[in-house]
Amino acid sequence: MVNKVNFGFKKINSKDKENLVGQIFSSVAPKYDIMNDFMSLGIHRYWKKMMIDQLEPNKRLIDVASGTGDIAKRYYKKCENVDITLCDINQDMLDVGKNRLLDENIFKGLKFVCCNGEKLPFDDFSFDYYTIAFGIRNFTNVKNALKEAYRVLEPGGKFVCLEFAKVTNPNMAKIYDCYSMNIIPKLGKLIVNDSESYQYLVESIRTFLSQEEFIQVMKDVGFQLCKYENFNFGIAALYIGYKI
Repeated sequence: MVNKVNFGFKKINSKDKENLVGQIFSSVAPKYDIMNDFMSLGIHRYWKKMMIDQLEPNKRLIDVASGTGDIAKRYYKKCENVDITLCDINQDMLDVGKNRLLDENIFKGLKFVCCNGEKLPFDDFSFDYYTIAFGIRNFTNVKNALKEAYRVLEPGGKFVCLEFAKVTNPNMAKIYDCYSMNIIPKLGKLIVNDSESYQYLVESIRTFLSQEEFIQVMKDVGFQLCKYENFNFGIAALYIGYKI
């Protein structure tokens, strides 16, 4: 029996999703950060600050779906002793991140690994923190990704995930739906010359788990003291769990 998964609003074979998502991020990689600013009107910077505020300095951090390295860069600036592993399944995105950080003279204590977040090439108990920002919804199997997050964390380790979520205010939900479905793909066409990739990205937000559903999957794989905080009426949410 063929296993079907969401790819935006479409249902596709699970074995095809990794490649299709990879094509999208290869397409948008060069201007990914510019589009983030346009799409969120810069608000993503505040969300990421709130994420980094959850992390104590000088810990072993793995940042999965690291992309252009925005989270790693922010944590790097917080640390004196840097031990950060940046992971992404897409080499194009990883290369953009590496070059961007090198241009800012950020390189000491960083490791760049191209790998699948559902099959991390690291030993058990390798990290104190696992972060992922706006990447978890693109995995073929979210539960497998969370199992890997749990496995590679030390006992006492912390999982911190920032992801688009379900808007809680009905009036805001209508405005957000109109903006994201009608404006964001047009911005993608204008800035990246790629409306289809951003059509997928906004559809993937609609089909992703609700805040409560995602928390339940975190609990199912073993995380404890799980909680989330909504930002901007639930446009994004910050999820936290511990390996105890």
